[in-house]
Amino acid sequence: MNDENIKLSPLEELKDKSNYLRGRFKELLADDSTHMPKEEIQLLKFHGSYQQDDRDLRSQLIKEKKEKAFSFMIRTRHAAGLVTPEQYLAFDNLSNNVGNKTMRMTTRQTFQFHGVLKKDLKTLIRTVNESLSTTSGTCGDIVRNVTGDPAPFESRKKIKLQEYCQALSDQFLSQSGAYYDVWLEGSKVEAPEILKEGPEPIYGKTYLPRKFKIAMVYPDVNSVDVLTNDIGIAAEVDADENLSGFNIFVGGGFGMSLTNPDTYPRLATPLCFVKPDELLDVTKAIVLVQKENGNRSDRKQARLKYLIDKKGMDWFRQETEKKFGKKLESAHEVTFKDVDLYLGWHEEGDGKWFFGLSVENGRVKDEGDFRLKTALRTVVEKYKPTLFLTAQQDVLLSGFTEDQKKDVEEIFTSHGILLPEQISNVRKDSMACPAFPTCGLAFSESERVLPDLTTELAGKLKELGLDQNRIMIRMTGCPNGCARPYNSEIAFVGRTPGTYTFYIGGSLRGDRLNFVLKDKVPYAELIPTLLPILSSYKENKSEDESFGDYCARMGKDSLLSLVEK
Repeated sequence: MNDENIKLSPLEELKDKSNYLRGRFKELLADDSTHMPKEEIQLLKFHGSYQQDDRDLRSQLIKEKKEKAFSFMIRTRHAAGLVTPEQYLAFDNLSNNVGNKTMRMTTRQTFQFHGVLKKDLKTLIRTVNESLSTTSGTCGDIVRNVTGDPAPFESRKKIKLQEYCQALSDQFLSQSGAYYDVWLEGSKVEAPEILKEGPEPIYGKTYLPRKFKIAMVYPDVNSVDVLTNDIGIAAEVDADENLSGFNIFVGGGFGMSLTNPDTYPRLATPLCFVKPDELLDVTKAIVLVQKENGNRSDRKQARLKYLIDKKGMDWFRQETEKKFGKKLESAHEVTFKDVDLYLGWHEEGDGKWFFGLSVENGRVKDEGDFRLKTALRTVVEKYKPTLFLTAQQDVLLSGFTEDQKKDVEEIFTSHGILLPEQISNVRKDSMACPAFPTCGLAFSESERVLPDLTTELAGKLKELGLDQNRIMIRMTGCPNGCARPYNSEIAFVGRTPGTYTFYIGGSLRGDRLNFVLKDKVPYAELIPTLLPILSSYKENKSEDESFGDYCARMGKDSLLSLVEK
């Protein structure tokens, strides 16, 4: 926004005065308080952390006139979800020593630590960096972790998909010295060549108008919901599986407000095709157009999707071409055929195998006889596999030999972990955001109730003879879309305490938005509302027609009539 008469949002002014994100962190980290003031809470996001409090305790503490139970969530950064065994073991130790003894695999292929106290923030961030990872840029108005197809097949390695994701991540990492000054001063971590003062080469003084997400997929397989990103990248290969270039999509994003009709989810639309050596330049051009033109007065209108819809794709293409320095080639046709979860055993193509483990809602924990945290540590310590986090919040463990497969399975089953073939399809395809008790935005429960809901639904599907069908269900505690609900076949989005907006008709391929079936549906009525539609699907679907495709074909009125009967 170049008009000097436009009033900037308070956060824009805060970024401008923050000395490139340094804020007052040094003095605040040295005091005895349990939380950060309002301004630093916003700046802290750029460093990879959100301040939270335990909402289960909030009412009682307020009644007792006590301080909220503050803690912090911190994210790591792993391009295309790549995590070394050494990093994993370091994170496992951290979660035990300064976290709440759990870790969470996120929808953006990172780890989250929860329950970290303010006094331990510096220890955690420094240790993450000593493991050769970072938390920088995993939150805030900046390019977030770059996601990518995680499967370590030789075909993916051949086109260097993970390396391109890493190059993109490196290009958009903050170059301010603030992160190193605040968190790593005096540590053994060697800082790269960074700017101690002065504007960042891409971000300038005020960074981006809003968060910015980039994702990359292998041809035909939409394993990371690529169209939900500000920039979606689909690799293209020739008949010999050599990389020929990338198709670029722009303007995806799911955050919205149910009370603001000017906000909405949007899938990315095609922009151009570029050769491999043009990828960094074209993505930089797109980010610069958003930086210079995105809405900085209204944060609810600040994502790239709103800029494109306001100005039009023709305008956006022209502005990108100016930054890119030449005309853009039209995008080639891309058709997504599948969303592979990569669960179970897969031959990598180099004589080694990887194992895809389903991790419900990404939560790595030990709880009673369920000891996933211990099992994963045991496997990683014994076999040193490379880990790849998935956008479904699962994990792929890579590098096993044929004769190690049985022992790996036995380690998991002996710790109470179900193997992928023992888990219902609807549970494997389900996903929830954390919501209560840590998220301050949640209206309703999500992670804590979805397991019981999928258990009940799996039983109903078995009764209907639909248990072998894939049916994707996602749940969030609010409309911000952290579990990517708006293109799933079924979605329950928190509306008010205990009620949800019921969405239906999205695509397993991730290439179609769903629509609202009913609003403010109580939790207890979610499955009863769904059952008559499932029965109709069983009786009337065409051969191989997915549930989402069937619902989209039937339309809202027809589906509502089934429910109301």
